[in-house]
Order: sequence, then structure tokens, then C-alpha cells
Amino acid sequence: MKLAWLDVRAVQDAQREAVVDAAIHARVDAIVHDDPELLEKLPATVRRVWWPGADVPAEEHPELLAVQRVDGDQRIGELADRVRAGAGDVVGLVDVVDDETLNLACRAAIALPYTVVRFKDPTKIPLEIVIAAADKAPGQLICAVEDYEEARIIIDVLEKGSEGVLMAPRAADDVFDLMRSLQVRTPQLALTKLTVESIEHVGLGDRVCIDTCTHFEEDEGMLVGSYAHGFILCCSETHPLPYMPTRPFRINAGALHSYVLGEENRTNYLSELQAGATVLAVGADGRTRRIVVGRIKLESRPLLSIKARSGDDQVSLIVQDDWHVRVLGPGGAVLNVTELRPGTEVLGYLATDKRHVGWPVGEFCVEK
Repeated sequence: MKLAWLDVRAVQDAQREAVVDAAIHARVDAIVHDDPELLEKLPATVRRVWWPGADVPAEEHPELLAVQRVDGDQRIGELADRVRAGAGDVVGLVDVVDDETLNLACRAAIALPYTVVRFKDPTKIPLEIVIAAADKAPGQLICAVEDYEEARIIIDVLEKGSEGVLMAPRAADDVFDLMRSLQVRTPQLALTKLTVESIEHVGLGDRVCIDTCTHFEEDEGMLVGSYAHGFILCCSETHPLPYMPTRPFRINAGALHSYVLGEENRTNYLSELQAGATVLAVGADGRTRRIVVGRIKLESRPLLSIKARSGDDQVSLIVQDDWHVRVLGPGGAVLNVTELRPGTEVLGYLATDKRHVGWPVGEFCVEK
């Protein structure tokens, strides 16, 4: 989870109590204000960041984490000396407007425990440079953002983003929107070995290829299935194939009615996916990551029905009936679907949830 710092200095008085309550409830990392008395009333579960007026020294309130403007290397040295002397942590503030201030931000991020960086221009190249410069430094880099949509972009810069974001909310709903946008961790899934029971040629139907904006690893794919309670790990086209080049961004996923597992334990029908949608890439070890769909290709092809089982749980998957379509087996083994036989082991995922419009729901439902 990335760090969320909320700057409530400009929040209207009528909204401030609700915003602060929302921030505490949502467990943001820090609340920022220029009133020490307001900050001192906050519970210990939230970091209290004091943003004083110009030229007010941090020593006035050593119990608070004070924001101090950085205007040169001498100032970085003074603030770093204060931290080393045990006089309390500080937050360096750098406004990046040109190459000189960009380099200053890099040095501050390396030397100080916390650095807030504000960028004049909308390009994310300067942020990339600061992130790279401070990559091995122990400090926390906090990037100022205008809204939660920009926050979501910031956390993906250079694949790792800054450690946190600073945003000025207007209302309590902004707090919860921001926290949802910062939930970048996807779950580790417990994959299951499934034993193939039957393979059947079922004739012509519509199948979907999912072309993503991501290069898959060799042991990655997507979890796809005909039933909401069970999925098979479909392999990407990262591995070499005869007669055609590899497509390392593609999953030949299955028939258009199939479910694909996405974020927040939600499923989508393959037919629902479109450019800009998000799904989960899943590794043979159960690791997951969020990826973006670039497009889908729906075409009529001969289809193959695969049924597999683990104990009392049966899983079904209908895919294109072709040797080039693959699923993953234990250890990341790449298996051509036309060569599967009863007794072959494949990797899958069993879910106990029933589904309504993709969301898990506790209701009676039979799929077969």
C-alpha cells in the first residue's frame, strides 16, 4: 500500500471535520495542516505533519513532523544534521521548475527521511529521474498530486512510483477515492492441481484472444473458466510457436461466455472486455499483477471442451481447438490443449464464491 498524505489546509471549515474523520477511518498515513493545535488532537494512528508559514523553524514544535522548504544544498545539510542529532524528523519540500531544482530534489530525496516534491509541468519524466536517483535511499518520496486519478498514474511511474502521494481533498469522498486508487497490491493466489477428466471437440463457436498492454513472463497467463467457482491457467503466447511469431502480450483465452478473473475477486465475461479494461496476470506460483487490456479479438473457430477435477470440484474450460493454444501445468509446464489426455495435470484456481454480475455473492447457484 502506498502512503497517502492529506493536505487539509485549504479544506473549508464546514467540511474539515468530516474529511479528517474520513482520513482517520480510512487509515491514511498522514494529515497535513498549518495549525499545530489541530494536529496535536489527532490520534496516534495517523502521522501529524505540520506545514508552517514561511521561515518558521521546525524546532517550534519538535513533536510534529515539520515541512521545511529546501532551496539549496546548504539547507539539505542543515536538515540532515538536525535529523542525525535526534532533534526530530523533517520533511523537505522542493518545487521542481527546472533542471537545477530537479537535481536539488534528487539530492534531498537521497539525504532526508521525507521529501515532498511538487512539479510545475505535467510530464512525468522529472519524477522518473527523482525515483531513479533515490531508489536505494532509505527516505520516503512523496509526490504532490491534483486528484486521485493522477495518484493512480504516479504510483505506476517506473513500475514502482513514489512511496506516497500528497493530495488536498475537497470532501470526505475524495479521501476514500484516493485510498482505493492506492491499493496497488494484488493477491497471492493458492493455485490447485487439477486432473483432466475429458477432452471433447464441440465444433464451431466464438473465441476471444485478449491482447494486453503487458509483456507476459514465460510462466504467466490468465485464469479462465466456464464456471465462477473454478478456473484453468491459460498460457500466454510468449513461448515460440511453429508457423507464426510469438505474441508475448496475448492470451488465447477461450469461448466468449467464459469468465476471466480480475481485480478485487471480480470476474468478467470475455465478451465484456474491451480496450482499457483491467484483468489479472497470474503466475504458476500464484503471484498476480494488474494488467490493462489493449483490445480483444473475437473470431469464430473450432472449439475444444476441457473438463478437469480436484476432489469434488469440477472445472470447465472451452478453448480454440488448435495445437497452438496452451495451458500451464504444475511447475509452469507448457501444455498444448490438443495433447491433453485424461489424467493430465493442469494448474487452476478454485473459488467458493457464487457470482452476480461478476461480484462474489452468497446465494444458491448451480453451474454445469
